[in-house]
Amino acid sequence: MKRFKSSTKQRKNITFTATVQGNERGFAFLIPDDKDKYKGDFFVPRSRLNGAYDGDRVVAEPVRGTKDEARIIKICERGTKRVVGTFGRTGNIARLYPDKSCLPEVIIPLPLSLDANDGDKVLCEITAYPPKGLPKGKVIEILGEGGDFEAEELSIIRSHGLYETFSDEVLSEADRVAKQSIILNGRRDLRSKLIFTIDGEDTRDVDDGVSLEIKDSKFILGVHIADVSNYVKYNSALDREAYARGTSVYFPDRVLPMLPAQLSNGACSLNEGEDRYAMTCLMTFDSNGVRQSYEIFESVICSAHKMTYTAVNAILDGDKATCKKFGDIVDTVKNMEKLCLIMEKNRKAAGEVSLDVREAKIYIDGDGNIVIPDYFRGVSERIIEQFMISANEAVAEFLLKRKAPCLYRIHESPSPEKASALLAFLRDLGINAKCNTEDVRSKDFQNILKKVEDKPYSSVVNKVMLRSMQKARYCEENLGHFGLASDCYCHFTSPIRRYPDLFVHRTLKCIFHSESYKRYAEIAQEYGIECSERERIADLAERDVDDLYKTVYMYDRIGEIYEATVSGVTNFGVFCELDNTVEGLIPVETLPDDSYEFIAEKFLLKGKRNAFRLGDRLKIRVDNADFGRMRVIFSLVR
Repeated sequence: MKRFKSSTKQRKNITFTATVQGNERGFAFLIPDDKDKYKGDFFVPRSRLNGAYDGDRVVAEPVRGTKDEARIIKICERGTKRVVGTFGRTGNIARLYPDKSCLPEVIIPLPLSLDANDGDKVLCEITAYPPKGLPKGKVIEILGEGGDFEAEELSIIRSHGLYETFSDEVLSEADRVAKQSIILNGRRDLRSKLIFTIDGEDTRDVDDGVSLEIKDSKFILGVHIADVSNYVKYNSALDREAYARGTSVYFPDRVLPMLPAQLSNGACSLNEGEDRYAMTCLMTFDSNGVRQSYEIFESVICSAHKMTYTAVNAILDGDKATCKKFGDIVDTVKNMEKLCLIMEKNRKAAGEVSLDVREAKIYIDGDGNIVIPDYFRGVSERIIEQFMISANEAVAEFLLKRKAPCLYRIHESPSPEKASALLAFLRDLGINAKCNTEDVRSKDFQNILKKVEDKPYSSVVNKVMLRSMQKARYCEENLGHFGLASDCYCHFTSPIRRYPDLFVHRTLKCIFHSESYKRYAEIAQEYGIECSERERIADLAERDVDDLYKTVYMYDRIGEIYEATVSGVTNFGVFCELDNTVEGLIPVETLPDDSYEFIAEKFLLKGKRNAFRLGDRLKIRVDNADFGRMRVIFSLVR
């Protein structure tokens, strides 16, 4: 009998590249690089990880017969090169037990342990990923004893690849450039103008000053920004270090600056009573707050006062002692409030999505205690916000008109899927909100916020809306800013602490001095991607350290009872937020005896007799502070 070969070729699976997102239970998810082709993530069971760990870049293929499962077929690049954890020794074998529970243990040969003791928190460098078995590594820094607060905070900082120190080369260059004498050299002399700074009490670097005059019923607003580019030249040692850091990172007890202190707190900082180089954006607004013209130029300024938000708010509240102390700026501050309120009204008319999402303000008092006050945002904070937004828009428009390279700050509109989920959530709250989910406009979201004003669930709607929006990022193309309802926006006002602002200053100077900006055009795309990533890492580090402080803070309050708002609902419990923004979990097993069903799309945990949804107000008791997970545990008080 004749045998025939099948002419049907076996179909090959389509492969894709992705990043592994590990889970402490052993499985993982894959986040595909091609977001247009793959709308969601893929699930990878432990048996199909093929030796991959959290953060690895991999090639994978979908598993046939499944909807969203994949197998990893190749590891392209290891995402974890350094690991923070607890050192443990058993006989002649030492191991690192990572703080990040989704990472594997690391085998450490004793000669490479730096004589670490059992229980020490250490930083380990991975030296090998064997085909089988656990990774191997060496200890490169001992951070302190496990459980010690300083060691735990430093562990978080190192886990994100952040450092406090600068190289000798960078410090030497900072010393040299910081000694420059202030000379006009063609700059506009604004030292006789009434210019002052407004910042928080704990501000370490001051990079923006403001001035305001009224002429012929018009507001002449000056925003004066530290001229960091005068000191940090492109591709210098200082510049390479600043680019590698991307941003300053702020913690309650310290700052990891983008630039050394000689510049960030010294030569570049707009310190009171000291001449400083600046980049000035001078804008003219009519009595209705409509910008009529603007001018951007290099200047020399001298700040008259280092004002705080608290002091400016006191002036606006009519505090006599504060008004007397700063009598020369009282009228200016009051006029600033007028202009601010006009600007806010105009931005609302344009459709600005003004989310009221509270952020914790954690600080250490004079006695070394952690303080987390109830959230407050006064008029002075809003004045600076409006003035800086106006300057950023003017500068972005200036560069766009000249087709000059710029790192625009873009914020794209929500995806149709996220917009639909938000509308479904609102319907469950009884809110009839409408918008075209395929083309969401800022005004649509603003109208939703108006509907929930003064409602008990207002703060929760703000949070859910924030989750539905895309993350702002830096881009060489102008794609507009959804949240601000701005057609053209960039970051110009904080070059001491943000690298994109420094980039923008350099392209402005190319225009001022008729120099070529070709090299900046060539690197703009790469720099936008890198600066966005550095910002993401800084945000994660700040949030993780804040969680540590909140956990320690609440440990001293175990047994106390508070009012709280349900801020999250999961299948394992209910998250509640106190008025000072501290969040804790009520585990589902401690809730009133019932059979609960988690309905994710409705943010609802529903039982036969009890139900918990976002926005509910509950009375809770603090039961525990879990340092392992940096999580506070609450229980429901009936």
